[in-house]
Amino acid sequence: MSETGATQGLGSEYNPLNSPQLEDPHPFHARARREEPVFFSASLGAWVVTRHADISAVVADTARFSSAEAITVGAAAMPSEVLAVLMDGYPLVPSLVDNDPPAHTRFRSLVSKAFTGRRLAEKEPFIRTLVDELISGFQHEGQVDLFLRFAHPLTSLIIAEMLGIPRSDISSFRRWSDQLATVLAAHGPVDHQVACARGVVEFQRYLASALEEREASPREDLLSDIVSEGQGMQPPMSMAELVSLLMQVLIAGHETTAGLIAGAVEQLLRNPEQLQALRDEPGLAAAVIEEAARMTSPVTAMFRTALEEVEIGGVKIPKGAHVRIVYASANRDEARFHEPERFDVRRPDVKKHLAFGQGLHFCIGAPLARLEARIALEALIRRLPGLRLVPGLTPSFLKSVTLRRLESLEVAWDIKAP
Repeated sequence: MSETGATQGLGSEYNPLNSPQLEDPHPFHARARREEPVFFSASLGAWVVTRHADISAVVADTARFSSAEAITVGAAAMPSEVLAVLMDGYPLVPSLVDNDPPAHTRFRSLVSKAFTGRRLAEKEPFIRTLVDELISGFQHEGQVDLFLRFAHPLTSLIIAEMLGIPRSDISSFRRWSDQLATVLAAHGPVDHQVACARGVVEFQRYLASALEEREASPREDLLSDIVSEGQGMQPPMSMAELVSLLMQVLIAGHETTAGLIAGAVEQLLRNPEQLQALRDEPGLAAAVIEEAARMTSPVTAMFRTALEEVEIGGVKIPKGAHVRIVYASANRDEARFHEPERFDVRRPDVKKHLAFGQGLHFCIGAPLARLEARIALEALIRRLPGLRLVPGLTPSFLKSVTLRRLESLEVAWDIKAP
């Protein structure tokens, strides 16, 4: 099948950054799995893979599929005005998710110590205190945007505390995260993309300044560890490499987890019988998070590059072609999950989901994400009686080729009389 021929099929209809697929991509994914599980998308310049088995095979085959452009495949479509602005900052060099061994191993080793069981156990009291602090800040209001007032600040503050970034600077994180997503997606009016590119450069300069500060005066934080160990490597890591690494850690460390928390709450509130199951059996919280990860897939897709001509699902993919592996589709594949469109907190096969990736690039922060989300969910259910969605609101989603999360989640609850 040629790329030209493929675009006459589902590829010509594939628009993941536009309505209605942005708000609800799952009907299109289901149709693709049935009719054309591997197709070429001219708008993305990539072959799209939708079945669980095919995606697992691609992820496992690191000899024939490179991760070097896993999140920057859209860079080729960046307007020249955007590229000119980015030239004022540091190059977006490969680091964690968009790298291959042995370079990938160097970067992963720099941050892996931060996510050990011991380190997470040390952070759990801080996480619990922060969760309660944030809920106490709005508990008396009776209605709130749970994403803006809880999920996003919670995950931002946690990753910032681990790195050693001042709480006063966290307010910039959401803006920088959204701007980076826009630049990588190369989507929207050029003027807006240019403004976002300026924000990315601002983000880079902020991180470089923090690293230089730790180099001069080390502290007991992850930033100090990263700059110290990075300089001790052979060859030493450059500032561009360290900045790119930190951008990925910061974005992955809070954007995806914030999306998971908001998504888990939304799924529970749309499925009252499952919410009641959790109320009756609080020990189900960890299972709820796994099922929410499957259903919401905060990392909706990643890219790979074919290092040679390969065949996926019976379709020949040329050497050098980009491949979009759609985790959100794999996680609702009828061939892998029983009743995949049903949110089931007691699902026996939930661990087969790919929400945290698989193999070499399995999410290094998955244990932290699970811990944060579980603690957050337990506290919200316990402290906000009658928690429910505010009716009549239309959900909106971040426009990104790799991430998918709610931009807001309006909820209400019963306020107890004094």
